Amino acid sequence: MLMAHPAVLKNLIEQYETLSVPQVAHAGTPEVQRRLDDLAYTLCVSTGTRDIGAALAVARHQLTDTAAHHSHEGALQAA
Repeated sequence: MLMAHPAVLKNLIEQYETLSVPQVAHAGTPEVQRRLDDLAYTLCVSTGTRDIGAALAVARHQLTDTAAHHSHEGALQAA
């Protein structure tokens, strides 16, 4: 499976969480709701999932794995 670049996933998560804040979501315009829908769709496609809860979980897991991998590489290079 193709994996989205970590920076892309991080950005998508941040945008989704910002627009999902109850104050924003409830006071949001149709454009805000459309953007939320677009972000949810993109996160689902990027993570190979079908619902936003699973997409966020998978995206966060991928970011954690990527960070751990880079940390491990850095430790190996320092040795």
